[in-house]
Amino acid sequence: MELLIAELSRYVILILFAIYTFTCFGAFGGKSEAGKERVFRAQRTLTVLIHVLCSSILILEHKELRYGVLFLLELAFYFGFVKIYRIFYRGLSRLVLNNMMMCMMIGFIMLARLNYDYAVRQLLMASVAMGVCLLVPLFIERFTIWEKLGWQYALAGILLLLLVFVIGVERYGARNWISFAGIVLQPSEFVKIIYVFFIAALLSKTTQLRHIAAITAVAAVHVVILVVERDLGAGLIYFVTYLVMLYVATMNVWYLTAGVGAGAVASLVAWRLFTHVQIRVTAWRDPWPHINDAAGYQICRSLFAIGTGGLFGMGLGQGLPDSVPVVESDFIFSAIAEEFGVIFSICLILVYISSYIMFVNIAMKMKKRFYKLTAFGLSVVFIFQVFLCIGGATKFIPSTGVTLPLISYGGSSIITTIIIFSIIQGMYVLNGRAEEERLEREEENSLRGGAGAKRGNKRRKKR
Repeated sequence: MELLIAELSRYVILILFAIYTFTCFGAFGGKSEAGKERVFRAQRTLTVLIHVLCSSILILEHKELRYGVLFLLELAFYFGFVKIYRIFYRGLSRLVLNNMMMCMMIGFIMLARLNYDYAVRQLLMASVAMGVCLLVPLFIERFTIWEKLGWQYALAGILLLLLVFVIGVERYGARNWISFAGIVLQPSEFVKIIYVFFIAALLSKTTQLRHIAAITAVAAVHVVILVVERDLGAGLIYFVTYLVMLYVATMNVWYLTAGVGAGAVASLVAWRLFTHVQIRVTAWRDPWPHINDAAGYQICRSLFAIGTGGLFGMGLGQGLPDSVPVVESDFIFSAIAEEFGVIFSICLILVYISSYIMFVNIAMKMKKRFYKLTAFGLSVVFIFQVFLCIGGATKFIPSTGVTLPLISYGGSSIITTIIIFSIIQGMYVLNGRAEEERLEREEENSLRGGAGAKRGNKRRKKR
């Protein structure tokens, strides 16, 4: 009976998620406000239906009360924060909010399927992050100091990255974690937000060559520290983010060309110097001869999982995702593809892309140069991390050891991603209020002009 339910449910889940994905891009159309509201309401309904269906399958499979309790807590989290978030972020982008919540709910489901304790910790960290992010609109609106800082961001970021050499711990071959009072965090996840603020603040002031050279040197220090820590995935994100932000700020294609060339040279040097980079490149080029050793085992198991799932997946709980090392974080996309199918996975990628398109749209509408560059930078951080994670899991590129935003297990990852979404939402709200105030001023001026014209007409008639 349980097998039959899992078999039927995988098609229902796929249809529901495909409809959700379609509405993500339908929301960009020229619908009326009432039409858009119906679309966003439908998205919220689809999110809840998918979560209820998946949770019901897990409860039937495990037959444990704790899964029912977790299901209720996750629903309370969803309804509670959607309501509260919309109160604090008045005039927010509902598409961005819905996509953020959908991805988190998929993450909760997959982690509950893989490891119950992981799901509980993820829910706790997401709740803390969402609570903190309710203050973001206040900080963006009330404080104008953010764009006045610049080198201070750089100093803070470098000091935080260097902290791993003092109280750092090594995981998966990289010394990029710190342990404090039993809490393990990844500083590079938090620093990437400060890093974007540093670049945006300085490039918004001037783009003179001398100034750009100084910014480039300090940005390179961030990347070098990450390379020394062997956190090459984060280093690549930092590098690409700076390159894109520099191009957006200057629109100089030579900077872009020089950056790509420097990146190619740096990649070659890293391959020569670091053994674990050579192992990952070997696994990327041809993992099959190394299927039974460290070089190729992980990526081979990932490809087996994706291939086993096929188009429609094995069904939630019917696959063997535990056979993939580090499946809960770096390779969670493989587990999703195995149990939900390739079509579901493609829809997930499209949901991420729709969020990125909305981020870029918000960035382009920002009037202040600092906010514009910040939104662009954060959007690059987000979508490039998605690319690295999925690309590594599918052998499109060498594995870089980064997480899938909002879905992979990891407190540092989910907290920083929620902060990124919230900062962009806060900018969207701020820009919307500024636009409303501008329209109100124009309307007042128009009314005053009309009243003045009427008085002038009356005077002329009297004459």
